[in-house]
Amino acid sequence: MKKVLITLWFFSLSITTMHAQEIDTILPVQLEEVILIGKEKSQNKENIKPLATIDEYLEKSNKITMIKRGNYAWEPAINNMVSDRLSVTIDGMQIFGACTDKMDPTTSYVDISNLEEVNILSGQQGSENGATIGGGIDMKMQKGQFGEQHWDIGLDSGFESNGNATILSTEFSYNDSSWFANADVMYRKSGNYFAGGNKEVKFSQYEKFNVSAVTGYKINDESDITATVIFDKATDIGYPALTMDVSLAQAIIGSVGYNHKNVGIFDLIETKLYANTITHVMDDTKRPDVPIHMDMPGWSDTYGFYAKAHKTHQKHHFLFNINSYYNKSLAEMTMYPNDPNENPMFMLTWPDVRTWYSGFYGEDNLTISEVDKIKVTARIGFQNEEVASEFGLNSLRIFYPDMSSTQNRFLLSFSGQYELKKNQYELIVSTGYGERAPSVSEGYGFYLFNSFDNFDYLGNPYLDKEKSIELNVAGNYKLNNFKFGLESSFFYIRDYIIGEIDPTLSPMTIGANGVKVYRPLDYATIWNSNIDVTYSFLNHFELIGGIGYSLGKDYENNNLPLISPLNYRASLQYSKAMFFAEIGLTGASKQNNFAGDYGEDQSDAYTIFNANTSYNFYLGKNKMIVKAGIENIFDQFYSTYADWNNIPRMGRNVFLNLSYLFD
Repeated sequence: MKKVLITLWFFSLSITTMHAQEIDTILPVQLEEVILIGKEKSQNKENIKPLATIDEYLEKSNKITMIKRGNYAWEPAINNMVSDRLSVTIDGMQIFGACTDKMDPTTSYVDISNLEEVNILSGQQGSENGATIGGGIDMKMQKGQFGEQHWDIGLDSGFESNGNATILSTEFSYNDSSWFANADVMYRKSGNYFAGGNKEVKFSQYEKFNVSAVTGYKINDESDITATVIFDKATDIGYPALTMDVSLAQAIIGSVGYNHKNVGIFDLIETKLYANTITHVMDDTKRPDVPIHMDMPGWSDTYGFYAKAHKTHQKHHFLFNINSYYNKSLAEMTMYPNDPNENPMFMLTWPDVRTWYSGFYGEDNLTISEVDKIKVTARIGFQNEEVASEFGLNSLRIFYPDMSSTQNRFLLSFSGQYELKKNQYELIVSTGYGERAPSVSEGYGFYLFNSFDNFDYLGNPYLDKEKSIELNVAGNYKLNNFKFGLESSFFYIRDYIIGEIDPTLSPMTIGANGVKVYRPLDYATIWNSNIDVTYSFLNHFELIGGIGYSLGKDYENNNLPLISPLNYRASLQYSKAMFFAEIGLTGASKQNNFAGDYGEDQSDAYTIFNANTSYNFYLGKNKMIVKAGIENIFDQFYSTYADWNNIPRMGRNVFLNLSYLFD
């Protein structure tokens, strides 16, 4: 294995940059990535799998890793920090999952059929839409444009051999000089998938239906109004890494926006009102030998607005964003004893927590000269939390007798970035400071079972906010057909929130090892680094790939959980006219720095080979895209550090995607 890693290290340094066709960035490596998903942008011959899930798209990013608890709704992490430390939005709208086990991240309620692109920003560069430590993900909805009369229709179908997955999609768009409309429907269904060696991973099935519509009306040359609605419903979702599945995960998301140019001193003002409601129902009725049957529904409702103002003045470009939201999070659990003579036990796992946040963000992009720029940002916000349920409040007061029903916090962040671009060289250096409040689970969770370490978790309303200082460096070099990129980031996080064992408490869950209470560590550090290179030759060939490494430590030098080991990727691509072909590999070393003190065990090394090919046909003005490939060619049995409870990844998978676009 060491020989393989050494070979890949030199191979990566000699030849590649990561998936250049799929992630379009202003720089090959910098603090922001933009994943293009819209039909015209993503369904081209270079895209590995045009009908991939949004999770598979996000996993292609240098900065994002996906925590997998099953075959559906993976949880994104940026800079090896999971969703509690991130700002994840859809078109700037705040949306919060309704599951105490993180089975429904915000990303699970959209699909590639209704997204144009995903903006991924590191650290405080991602604070525009809300408080963050690790970074931000903003998923941009696909929208029409005002212009000449035009309409498009698209039909898509896909099949994957592993799990007999079926994908069906249709899209419609129309635009003219005064209005536009987009509508799409996406359907996905998969049975249990099979790991390497044809080993069935039970309870990994799912079925998902997503429909969305966006319309816009041009009031005059200076202003327009838009409206968006998304309905997403997933059923019969298996989670093999957990003790429960999901019978229903449903979201209704709506917004109305108004844009006006040349308002007072501002070039453009964008405003939006939005609302969304999430329903999530955990279910164990299909699991064999359940000691106690449980119902665990959850609800999350969010109402909010934002107003953005843009202004260009001489060498400055200013952006201001005032945003506010109100969220209600409620989750409950009812346990039904096997003995019918015993009474069911009920408790609120999220005690109807009401969160109101209001903040102001400012940004100035200053062009100093033709070769260098400066960007400064700042955000200040006020957050109020209230436990609205008297029953839930009294439950928490068993452990915190003097706790108040409300909490108030001011949250501050700021950053500075310097960019130099001269000849073949590019350099970006940034630093920042950020704060975030504890999540609902961290502050008010009541006996939340975590199957990762087999402990029940109890929230802590006295937690202080986390504070992070970060430093980021990114550099690029280009000479003829050769490109080289290096990016590194370091985070020093005070009052790092994590669960610690409380030996005085007894677990609620049968078989649990004990109870952990969320408490702040003095500090923790996280370091991430990536090297990417690419080399093009013979007009049609390109060698691409890269290598990355991360390290996370607490204040006692113990390893933090869910930190990526050394990872690598490399591929050879051939592209000519309408034809494209690629063969590549991805892999990781053994996870030597695993967090045994926090319930994590070691993941083994692995190397996976994949291949795909595509061809584009033009039938008059219409376009047909045929894409086929094989993932995990050698059917290796493996799991990664990001696979909850070591659930194995998918074995060999043959896929076929067909898309037809009427123009």
